[in-house]
Amino acid sequence: MSYKVKDMSLAERGKKQIEWARMHMPVLRIIADEFSREKPLKGIRIAAVLHVTKETAVLVETLVAGGAEVWLAASNPLSTQDDVAAALASEGVHVYAWRGETEEEYFNAIKTIASAEPQIVIDDGGDLHAHLHSAAQEIAKKVFGGTEETTTGVHRLKAMERQGILKYPVIAVNNALTKFMFDNRYGTGQSTIDGILRATNILIAGKIVVVAGYGWVGRGIAWRARGMGARVIVTEVDPIRALEAVMDGFEVMKMDEAAEIGDVFITATGNINVITKAHFEKMKDGAILANAGHFDVEVSVKDLESIAISKREIRDCVTEYVLPNGKRFYLLGRGRLVNLVCAEGHSSEVMDMSFANQALAARYIVENRGVLERKVYNVPLEIDRRVAELKLRSMGIEIDVLTDEQRKYLESWI
Repeated sequence: MSYKVKDMSLAERGKKQIEWARMHMPVLRIIADEFSREKPLKGIRIAAVLHVTKETAVLVETLVAGGAEVWLAASNPLSTQDDVAAALASEGVHVYAWRGETEEEYFNAIKTIASAEPQIVIDDGGDLHAHLHSAAQEIAKKVFGGTEETTTGVHRLKAMERQGILKYPVIAVNNALTKFMFDNRYGTGQSTIDGILRATNILIAGKIVVVAGYGWVGRGIAWRARGMGARVIVTEVDPIRALEAVMDGFEVMKMDEAAEIGDVFITATGNINVITKAHFEKMKDGAILANAGHFDVEVSVKDLESIAISKREIRDCVTEYVLPNGKRFYLLGRGRLVNLVCAEGHSSEVMDMSFANQALAARYIVENRGVLERKVYNVPLEIDRRVAELKLRSMGIEIDVLTDEQRKYLESWI
């Protein structure tokens, strides 16, 4: 059995964490039971680059129940829960993940799982897809299809599709309604605030919180921060989203203006250099900087380090930077995903839907091998609706059904 984790003695603790997540993921439990009976993934080798958390472990268990052999690496050098990684390794999963990987170790882990020659690839951020399309093209040719969990990864895959280099079909799980409307908004909204609070223990009420980006992630963060009593300012580059933020009751302004008055800054754009030297020079003493985007490029750490005269780890997950004028700034989680580096990521309940889409998308790829073209597909509506129906059922909620008369009425042009 091949794996590389930090400490196998943590396995028993990890199993308890996975048990806790499984209890709160009823949709995946239903799918796992179904997979266990039908074995839709029998003989399929899956390579997955995901945050190695207790919720991811429940997805992996579901894939294994379906007959798959799973190779797993982390999608962030700092997001792995080492006890969960050990637990999965003890159960026969090929795990190559530990918290605190160097950049070289991170990419070597991805290279290792790709070398297993998977038929299905599951990614979060696009690094596995990118590796297969750049450094392992012969392996990529053998892939039946893949999935992508996050907005950033879908953008990268769309770029590959536009350039005509995509070597296999990909299901954009991020674009499922039962993913982005819940995971991105409610999951990231809550877990981002959770990460900031665990790292700093500050009082949110009364703070001026600046949220960069008003996509689904930004919406969730802005609404949760306001719900805790913060005065929330939104910065945007898209006029439609900016107008929506205004209509939702938020102040909207340029980052240049917000930099002068904000207490807490949270980036959620998926873009590079959202907060830079020009903004740091305007910020108040004690400003807190956090990132909720996939990569550590939104808050320019390079700029921050270039103008600071000293830096130190003042708390777990908090780096203090001191400028020549005496101002102090506090960067959380080294500028990486604050909800996963400083907390535990999304709650199990919301990941239940996201990972149900992943499991069902994997089965869909196997069932439609040779039919799907080499392009990026949205999750089929029937999968999306089934996930929602199962989630409602698990919550004890029933909804109405159209009568034949109502259906005919809606289908008629008269």
